[in-house]
Amino acid sequence: MSSLKNKVAVVTGGNSGIGLSTAEELIAQGARVIITGRDEKRVAEAAAQIGAQGIVADQASLTDSDALVKQIEAAYGKVDFLFINAGTARMAPFEQATEEDFDVVMNLNFKGAFFTLQKFVPILNQNSSVVFLSSVNAQTAMVNTSVYGPSKAALNALMKVAAYELAPKGIRVNSVSPGLIQTPIFGKAGLSDEQIDGFTGAFANRNPVKRIGTSAEVAKLVAFLASDDSGYITGSDYLIDGGVNLNPIFV
Repeated sequence: MSSLKNKVAVVTGGNSGIGLSTAEELIAQGARVIITGRDEKRVAEAAAQIGAQGIVADQASLTDSDALVKQIEAAYGKVDFLFINAGTARMAPFEQATEEDFDVVMNLNFKGAFFTLQKFVPILNQNSSVVFLSSVNAQTAMVNTSVYGPSKAALNALMKVAAYELAPKGIRVNSVSPGLIQTPIFGKAGLSDEQIDGFTGAFANRNPVKRIGTSAEVAKLVAFLASDDSGYITGSDYLIDGGVNLNPIFV
């Protein structure tokens, strides 16, 4: 029997990409899943597709987060797993990044994630699990990620502090840092199809496994961290990048 049977799981940004795949995996393992997103139509369609409950909420809005917690508490009482997945990227050279770029990315990726966890703490069960979706860009340099990379590095720092401070409450906190995964975020970042193809091809070429990853592969890792099987794991960041960060001396 799955260790996620009948557990209540919340996935922010669960209407597409890694969030949707993870919600689907959690349901397959027996969890009751709530997904959130900013677009009412897309949330409703995704929820119907996988058999989850959909709630419209913007992770960047503290007001939305307050309302989300109240609605989930009223319907479910406590939460066993929280996947803080919602995020965005704006790609620009450091010298061209704007204040708007900075605010949009930081408000969703870091500030929104910070306060989402803070507001959920009172309704997280003993022996619950929290996972942040981070990125390899938190610890590697890549052009045009001067805002996105720091937003994820800040998230990893928060993860460690939260893991330490919330341990007495029986709450584990970890992060997952994917490499290049085939998701809609590339289009949202403003890249053309040609740019996406060039970028993914170059990444796959320098990756030891010679391909990019899938959302389903990330979902399997997140589901493990959600389960009781990972009960002795907290304060850790898990790379899932096909080995791109190995940085071999000789090739």
